[in-house]
Amino acid sequence: MRINILSGRTLRGFMESEKSGGLVLIVCTIASILLANSSWIGEQYRGIWEFGVGSHSVAEWINDGLMAVFFLLVGLELIQEIYEGELSNIKRAMLPISGALGGMLVPAGIYMFLNHGTPTLSGFGIPMATDIAFALGILSLLGNRVPTSLKVFLTALAVIDDLGAIIVIAIFYTSSLSWVSLLMALGIFVLLLLLNKKFHVNNMIPYIVGGIIMWYFMLNSGVHATIAGVLLAITIPFKKREKKCMSNRWQHFLHYPIAFGVLPLFALANTAMIIEGNWDQSIGEPFAQGILLGLIVGKPIGITLFSFIFVKTGICALPRGINWKGLLGAGMLGGIGFTMSIFITLLAFDDIHYINESKLMILLASLASGIIGYTWLNFVMKKEREGIL
Repeated sequence: MRINILSGRTLRGFMESEKSGGLVLIVCTIASILLANSSWIGEQYRGIWEFGVGSHSVAEWINDGLMAVFFLLVGLELIQEIYEGELSNIKRAMLPISGALGGMLVPAGIYMFLNHGTPTLSGFGIPMATDIAFALGILSLLGNRVPTSLKVFLTALAVIDDLGAIIVIAIFYTSSLSWVSLLMALGIFVLLLLLNKKFHVNNMIPYIVGGIIMWYFMLNSGVHATIAGVLLAITIPFKKREKKCMSNRWQHFLHYPIAFGVLPLFALANTAMIIEGNWDQSIGEPFAQGILLGLIVGKPIGITLFSFIFVKTGICALPRGINWKGLLGAGMLGGIGFTMSIFITLLAFDDIHYINESKLMILLASLASGIIGYTWLNFVMKKEREGIL
């Protein structure tokens, strides 16, 4: 999760916030795994998230409800990037677009190659995602040695990466459709668009009420309910170079509750899993290899290779301050998949074995990618300061 670096906060403040959010996620993940596997309170702890509230468990309310608010923030950031951020200039945007494209296609290709003809082929979307809170958190540990242009590249790439994940979820992870509910949801979306574009309504109440109703119909449509968050973001009034427009105010308001509330709850609920004694045997299974290789190997190769091709063909250029060694390091950090990867895991599989083992593989791959990316960038930047590279 991230807030657009052009939204009024300084890049330094932005990085510090993401670093803090990433640390909170790490603490929550470790605590949840330990509690879930505790012989004392493990069963009671796991029961918290499985407890039924109405028609859903607590974990399902978090995944279907609170995560829709996370997707709302993602959508708001995407809109701002398109209007006045890195994506507002097509020439400048092509580098992160090319990197994100490669960072999605190559990992998915690796996974599909290894899982072709197996029941786990549906997990191809898992290694396509990047968790920007963790990635920027690791990048921030390198301090001011990291060029601003590299931080901007990684941030813009993550925005596009999230857009890709949203498209993949909407197209490939949609269950049987209820056309009545879907059309009701889309009808409310159009109505909210008219309130913004035609009637210029700037009161947030109609958008909040309309967004909740749209989420309800989307939940019952077969399309994942979180997509309603993105659709709502598109309808929110946005004005270029106006920091106090509704879209910017919503971003500012939502950032901290999501960074330190929604995402930690998501981490707690979705890592409350039992780690079996023979978990290491799962590494030999195709789905596990697809996740590990997709994130650790596919992400850096895809991001770097596609960026290289687009630059060499003249479609885009490397910004000042970025070289290929640094971009490769950013690609390595792109292999840190957490929020979106786990989220897609829950949509891809029904079998609890595949779900739990996939989560574990995501954690292992993310840990490896973080260590490899940090070590590589630290080495490269140290040698560059010494004038060796």
